[in-house]
Amino acid sequence: MKIDLTDTTASKINKALVQGRRAIGTPAVGMVLTLVIVTDEENAYDALKAANDASHEHPSRTLVVIRRVSRSPRDRTQSRLDAEVRVGADAGTGETVVLRLYGEVVDHAQSVVLPLLLPDAPVVVWWPVNAPLDPAKDPLGALAQRRVTDTYACEDPVRELTARADAYTPGDTDLSWTRITPWRSMLAAALDQVACEVVGVEVEGEEFNPSCELLAMWLADRLDVPVRRSLSAGPGLTAVRLDTDCGPIVLDRADGSLATLSIQGQPKRAVALKRRDTAELIAEELRRLDPDDTYASALRYGVERLKPSEEASGEPSGERPDGSGERPAKGEPEREAVPAPVESVAKGPADRATAQAPVKRAAAK
Repeated sequence: MKIDLTDTTASKINKALVQGRRAIGTPAVGMVLTLVIVTDEENAYDALKAANDASHEHPSRTLVVIRRVSRSPRDRTQSRLDAEVRVGADAGTGETVVLRLYGEVVDHAQSVVLPLLLPDAPVVVWWPVNAPLDPAKDPLGALAQRRVTDTYACEDPVRELTARADAYTPGDTDLSWTRITPWRSMLAAALDQVACEVVGVEVEGEEFNPSCELLAMWLADRLDVPVRRSLSAGPGLTAVRLDTDCGPIVLDRADGSLATLSIQGQPKRAVALKRRDTAELIAEELRRLDPDDTYASALRYGVERLKPSEEASGEPSGERPDGSGERPAKGEPEREAVPAPVESVAKGPADRATAQAPVKRAAAK
């Protein structure tokens, strides 16, 4: 059911929501949160479709805020609010209100959104594109417990990561970080299987992909070892190589769907590691509403601390991270990886003094 309101107010929108629920026979409100999507007309359809798909897992009231650009000075002085209320089958498992703001009310979107928030329910604000530099200080971001951005949609994603680190506030998160959750889980599980010391890491992926930088920063922060960043044709993140004193551990995904996990001394294994769509990413972010400390630690590590690959710097590259060949130390044969005992894991070079294994930290966090 759809209800169109022209030149309306927040009070009339709330009445239309009640009227719509009664018309379809569901007067009770069974939603768990309010999702505010701040976007433009060009990206509104895709963002709303992703939110509706995610609402099957998280029933929510979705408020889509679209700031319309006035064409003339006269239109900029005339404030107007148009709304489209959707309930029932047209809104997934929750309610949807599409708000179009004109004129001076564009600068006061929080005044329109605040009366429409569900009472005593968490609020999540998502910017699919054109996110503010400091989401927590944005008037709409200040209303939310969680603020979701996507640096992949920025013109310079790598530089945007630095800006996000400077302005980070607990509750901020990024879909570029959410995209690498399966990679982090698989790498942590692989390191749990062997009792080896990680001495170096190489992350391979396409250029201008912030997920590759975030994964490299996470590994550098957790393992406290040098991390090289190399380029590939994609799609997205293509390979991660962990150099250990037992031989290389390689997670390689060339086609964007099926990956191969290679551990020295063990047979290769196929791993399902497909690229997920936006609806799955948003659904994952809505599962937890507390601050993501692991993301904050990786983000603050700093992109500038990553080492460029030997191929990018023009030096001899030696070997690509495809899992073939070995890299033994000079004068020493490489050992085969042995299963890690249940009661212990490998110790990293930087954490021996505290007897805390970086491999174990990577798996736990």
